[in-house]
Amino acid sequence: MLADLNRLERRLRKQTAKAITDFNMIEDSDRVLVCLSGGKDSYTMLNILLTLQKNAPIRFNIIVMNLDQKQPGFPAEILPQYLTSIGVDYLIVEEDTYSIVQDKLATGKTTCSLCSRLRRGMIYRTATEVGATKIALGHHRDDIVETFFLNLFFGGKLKTMPPKLINDEQNHIVIRPLAYCAEKDLEAFANLMNFPIIPCNLCGSQENLQRKKIKLMLNEWEEEYPGRSEIIFRSLQNSEPSHLLDNKLYDFFNMRTETSGKLSIDLS
Repeated sequence: MLADLNRLERRLRKQTAKAITDFNMIEDSDRVLVCLSGGKDSYTMLNILLTLQKNAPIRFNIIVMNLDQKQPGFPAEILPQYLTSIGVDYLIVEEDTYSIVQDKLATGKTTCSLCSRLRRGMIYRTATEVGATKIALGHHRDDIVETFFLNLFFGGKLKTMPPKLINDEQNHIVIRPLAYCAEKDLEAFANLMNFPIIPCNLCGSQENLQRKKIKLMLNEWEEEYPGRSEIIFRSLQNSEPSHLLDNKLYDFFNMRTETSGKLSIDLS
């Protein structure tokens, strides 16, 4: 089991370091706000970033944030106990977004969209208050692929979660250090590390989410053709605008050959 853990940790650490390097996610003197939800992904992200912090050729600081949204049954003591035990700086932001969402949306409606907007606003506010230069989220490779298909099938866009982005107000940079990591590896690592996982369904069942349907579709594809998700992910890094249909990305209108406009026809 220890050998499995060490091998898995090396792979995840290497993938995370490569993503950070490829997209220049963390720079010298950065103050990184690590968003910890209590799920397998964010626990693993924090663990790896702390390891990289000790060995990186640059110096950066980490402060951990958890947003207590007051969902019924949320075990508020778990994260403070864990974070205190590993000796990191952290803060717990308490905001009753659960009641706001329940009040605004009709019964049976999906709550995730509104909840996500409220959560994002509080993360940005906290980042400003603590002087964070980067905000780290725990989205992984499978999240990125699923988001691509969500936008493709339901949004009419070739778009996904970028590994690094700047918000609309241009005052915060969000990074996803786990962009190259597979969800199955993160789950296996979290199990081996015995992280105190907090359930992700405290706000109630969301069985009709389109993301769940996309995940099921991709899992079925993966069973039939192992490695397909990785191929899809690689395609997102290898786009050819001249072979799509977006005039904003490629100037089809002014496309010319070297001899365009120079041909003459002799009719004599």
